[in-house]
Amino acid sequence: MDGREASGERRGMTAAVPAVDVAALLEEARTARGHAYAPYSGFTVGAAIALDDGTVVRGANVENASYGLSLCAEAVALASAHASGVMGRALALAVVGDSASAPSGVAVTPCGRCRQMLVEAEHVAGRALAIHSAPASASGLEGAVRHAVADLLPHAFGPGNL
Repeated sequence: MDGREASGERRGMTAAVPAVDVAALLEEARTARGHAYAPYSGFTVGAAIALDDGTVVRGANVENASYGLSLCAEAVALASAHASGVMGRALALAVVGDSASAPSGVAVTPCGRCRQMLVEAEHVAGRALAIHSAPASASGLEGAVRHAVADLLPHAFGPGNL
């Protein structure tokens, strides 16, 4: 992985997109992770969405004593992008996190709920979104893994199923 990407394809969506500096996007996610609120699990996660104009939308997980009300970092970033009216300009999402119980150097991936939200985000963006996961304790591209949303959630439920 050289840290740059220029195109993607998913279920008939094709479009050339500006290159994303993946290392910088992962660092944005690591910065966002610093704002995580995880007093119960200690599992802190940060997410960052790269937009086509080079700006970044960040998110951090927010736990709640009623666990079901907790928000994942990816969900926070996606909701922020939607609320700001920029989700259609999304190119890629980076997610980093770690837990005291997780082995050091393991890249986290979005949970099932967030994977479903990413399917919808691709439809809003009109293009495939690259998902970059990396350990929070790493730097740059160290330990980074690139995923396609379709690989994270094969046979996803989407607008075509309605």
